[in-house]
Amino acid sequence: MTNARPVILGDMPSLSKLYVNAAATAARRRVLGADAGITLPPCGHEVRGVRPQVGNLTAYQHLVGESASDILPAGFIHALAFPVSMSVMNRDDFPLPLLGMVHLSNRVEQHGAMVFTEALDITSWAENLRGHRAGTQVDIVTEVRRTGEAEVRWKGTSTYLAKGVFLPGIDKPSVPAEPSTFSAPDPTALWQLGVDTGRAYAAVSGDFNPIHLSVLSAKALGMRRSIAHGMYLASRALADVGAAKGDTFSWDVAFEAPVFLPARVALDISSDHSPGGAWQRSDYAAWNPRSGRRHFSGSVVAL
Repeated sequence: MTNARPVILGDMPSLSKLYVNAAATAARRRVLGADAGITLPPCGHEVRGVRPQVGNLTAYQHLVGESASDILPAGFIHALAFPVSMSVMNRDDFPLPLLGMVHLSNRVEQHGAMVFTEALDITSWAENLRGHRAGTQVDIVTEVRRTGEAEVRWKGTSTYLAKGVFLPGIDKPSVPAEPSTFSAPDPTALWQLGVDTGRAYAAVSGDFNPIHLSVLSAKALGMRRSIAHGMYLASRALADVGAAKGDTFSWDVAFEAPVFLPARVALDISSDHSPGGAWQRSDYAAWNPRSGRRHFSGSVVAL
């Protein structure tokens, strides 16, 4: 974490206002050629006493296929904390443009269950600014605690790429990473995603990024059609792993190709168990059943 204490925000940031501000900042930089610099903000942001809304929780569980429960799914916690992460990337001293950032990967470590009646403290900051063959990448780290407690119950690290942005002094890898080979197995599930999938997830997550909402809004940002939220897809795969994972686990996902809506997505989940039958890990991959191109892959591992 950064050495400086986080800035305490009085309220949860509004994602819609953050997107508007990001658009204004992008326009200002284009006109003035302003540069935020090549260092990350010296501190993060924190919001204390956050209480999830039970109606929103129930809608989220229904949408991604989680069983109805008082317990907050790991993906729901990511969505709950996302405005705090966005507010860090929306700072004037954040060196990369927020709009157009590509979500490359996500890692979550969860240590025990949290329920909707508990107040939560959410802290987020940026770290590990580094080169990528296609631009510059950065990690946004978020920690969630029960209010008043020191123990971190949930920690997420999201890696984002500012495509085409090469900052001075940030070296890019000299040799491109070799793409992994993928041979589509027999799927364990087949998802049918409608054109409204992005709008449905936005309604429960608050993430109304235009690339997810409609053909017109996506085309305005250079996409041929709207695309599904990456964390919706990953959260749905996590739900398909099932209750065997318990409440303490790590969850990884790497995003490779967008899912343009509407779409059919094939999913395979394979699980390992101990000699005594206890669940140990599940690996998953999702792909386009027509082209065989992999959309994302990851794992869920007992801690």
